[in-house]
Amino acid sequence: MPDLTPGLTRSEDFVVEGILLTDVGGTIGVSVLSTPGMIGRMERNAAMLAIEHLPDGKATVGFEVCIKHVAGAPEGASCTAYATLREIVDGRKLRFDVEVRDGDRVLGVGTHERRVIDVAGHAGAISAQG
Repeated sequence: MPDLTPGLTRSEDFVVEGILLTDVGGTIGVSVLSTPGMIGRMERNAAMLAIEHLPDGKATVGFEVCIKHVAGAPEGASCTAYATLREIVDGRKLRFDVEVRDGDRVLGVGTHERRVIDVAGHAGAISAQG
């Protein structure tokens, strides 16, 4: 994986809407960015960072998140997910620092780990289980 090196970064803008929203079961009276929605944007951005630098036939799957959701964002907010590849272990375990911001305000911060897989082998293993 010569193109995939620690220090690579990627960001992706998104709007807080649709499936990213929660009103916490109606308890807060307003729709805001949900924790699962925020984590999903972090994971997606890290996956896109990796796939842009992997050879054909390779992809990644997530296997660990350690995230703090430290501030809220209302419906319609324009946010940005950030990922930085911090470390590669054993040539296939990717460790990322991840963050979501609403402008200068940090909404969520943490780490995410992904594993490089062989797409054909992974798809075959899943269909064999079915």
